[in-house]
Amino acid sequence: MVREFSLKTERQNFYNITGRVAEAVAQSGIRDGAVMIYCPHTTAGITINENADPDVVRDILYGLDKAYPDRAEFRHYEGNSSAHLKASAMGSSQYVIVEEGKLLLGTWQGIYFCEFDGPRNRKFYVKSIKSGL
Repeated sequence: MVREFSLKTERQNFYNITGRVAEAVAQSGIRDGAVMIYCPHTTAGITINENADPDVVRDILYGLDKAYPDRAEFRHYEGNSSAHLKASAMGSSQYVIVEEGKLLLGTWQGIYFCEFDGPRNRKFYVKSIKSGL
């Protein structure tokens, strides 16, 4: 079963979606397997990282801005080439193991929707996959 979620973003930022993913897993009834989280946008992505200290998100965004700054040489007419580069570097999906109906994340890990071109109305998909073993 695929679940679609909507998200309104305000600006470049990471949005913690761990609870929504856990909700989708619980509703799926999957006890053991995996879950895929997918972003269908070219200027946004999905990542897993620390969710305890908000400065980690700030630091990642700062680092991405340094690595992929806006440049006058970019030719994309929308003017958001750096957002496309950041989204490509981050990736559009993540997998998480599901064990005994729960996401198998590390103590400090959270799942994030990464907005690089907001504000936008976004969506992401969650697919629970039952273990075949």
